[in-house]
Amino acid sequence: MSTVKLPKIIFGTSSLGNLFVELDKQTKTQLVDAAIQNSPDTVIFDSAGKYGAGLALESISTALSELNIAPEAVKISNKLGWKRAPLKTAEPTFEPGAWVNIKHDAVQDISYQGILDCYHEGNQLLSPYQAKIVSVHDPDEYLAAATDQADLDQRKADILEAYRALQALRDCGEVESVGVGAKDVSVIDFISDHVRLDWAMFACSLTPFTHKKSTLDLIKKLHQQGVKIINSAVFNSGFLLGSDNLDYKKVSRETHPEAFAWRDKFHQLCDKYQITGAQACVQFSFLFDGVESIALSSSSPKRVKSNISLSEADVPKAFWQDMYHQGLIKIKIT
Repeated sequence: MSTVKLPKIIFGTSSLGNLFVELDKQTKTQLVDAAIQNSPDTVIFDSAGKYGAGLALESISTALSELNIAPEAVKISNKLGWKRAPLKTAEPTFEPGAWVNIKHDAVQDISYQGILDCYHEGNQLLSPYQAKIVSVHDPDEYLAAATDQADLDQRKADILEAYRALQALRDCGEVESVGVGAKDVSVIDFISDHVRLDWAMFACSLTPFTHKKSTLDLIKKLHQQGVKIINSAVFNSGFLLGSDNLDYKKVSRETHPEAFAWRDKFHQLCDKYQITGAQACVQFSFLFDGVESIALSSSSPKRVKSNISLSEADVPKAFWQDMYHQGLIKIKIT
């Protein structure tokens, strides 16, 4: 049974690594400050060596140091699997087009020693702060890159070796908890069968728009094992709130008419019950036993307080019943 305590809102930090836009140093500090000032519990910052090739980790350290925040006053989650490398091209090779004006490239290293190297490098970038919550970053994408069955088997072995390293860090008290995060829930299921997890982060798979039976069954299974669930990408990468990005892909009414029709009905119901789409998306997560936290990212310090308030929003049961009767969700709320 996991003893890790999670706040209702966990703060994503991809914007601190210059994802799609370069924020200035002052804005980054204001984002970190807003999270600390408006959180009723100890703040957890969710980061990764992949975010800006370590820039997000450095930005967290810089901001916390400027704000004179004691290391024990915050918790940092570092998703491991990418290490810094020299930037030898016009833009980074690991995710072209995603990261703006960063000074390093990144290379993947998922293995026993590789994950330890990522962990220690992350702590150097975070110094004097340390990551006490760790996981392997996007293991589903690592497996999906396999070229044949033999490669897939090797990649599965690599991931389990990486988790053996993380469990060793937990066993010796270096870190407090070990988890997994993925968009493909079958990979979470695979890892949970081999690793004693403290938490699991679901992405793009538990939203009013997307909630397959296999996802709900896995949440129930993990809850019975005492694994805490963190839900992320609860807006299907912004689509449910009005963007033309659906699960990180550009869409239009011509290419995805059913998705847009669903969204139109969803917003009509939100208006009927005088709630916002964001409130509905966040509160949907808490309908399920085992879901304890939502991971939300923002590039605007002014939005942090309102993001936190989403976790306390009151969405009437009649709204969910209406969603079910109109065929917008697959589960009946009683």
